[in-house]
Amino acid sequence: MIKTTPQYLLPLIKEFSKNSDADIAVQMKKYMRDQFEFFGIPSPQRKEIYKEFKNKYGIIPEEQKKEIVRWCWEAPQREYQMFAMTFLNKSAKKEDRRILDLYEYMIITKSWWDTIDFVAANLVGTYFKCFPELIPETTNRWIKSENIWLQRSCLLFQLKYKSNLDTDLLENFITPLSESREFFIRKAIGWILREYSKTNPAYVIKFVESNQLSNLSRKEALLWMKKKGII
Repeated sequence: MIKTTPQYLLPLIKEFSKNSDADIAVQMKKYMRDQFEFFGIPSPQRKEIYKEFKNKYGIIPEEQKKEIVRWCWEAPQREYQMFAMTFLNKSAKKEDRRILDLYEYMIITKSWWDTIDFVAANLVGTYFKCFPELIPETTNRWIKSENIWLQRSCLLFQLKYKSNLDTDLLENFITPLSESREFFIRKAIGWILREYSKTNPAYVIKFVESNQLSNLSRKEALLWMKKKGII
């Protein structure tokens, strides 16, 4: 339940309200299958608001980070969640290991692809680069959780790793999930393989040929290489 609004957020609330557009909000809500409310502020406009806000008030204060992020996550409009994860990313390389609990809260609360994919690829991905020793225990728990968003985060946190992607680790995630009937799991398997094919196409081709994957996962995995004429 939302408590007292942090002072840090008051100027943002004012800007979001001032720039709201009811017509666009309806479109955004519909695009997200009516799961979330919106102010109706398009991405380019939000970025301008973020830029001005950061210049005036800075990134999220360390001592209030948990309080501010949770307030944003409990707020009804999706733009608050977008703000929270975007501004967390500005300090992601400097976080200590305790931030993982907050990331996990963001993954399992108000879950949908728009927040999960950012949190996984940017926040969790950066976190595990800083604390690789925590990968086995955390991802093993997430994979076994039966929460599709924690599982999708395991698949996608290496999305930006390129040549540093650990293929053994990725295979350990894909194998128990390869028979999943969840669209977002099948899509994520294909997406991470497609992204890695830009770095190591030979590996992805061999992996797809050697493993039982859903048609969606297979199609997504090979999509970039087909467009480039590699296969």
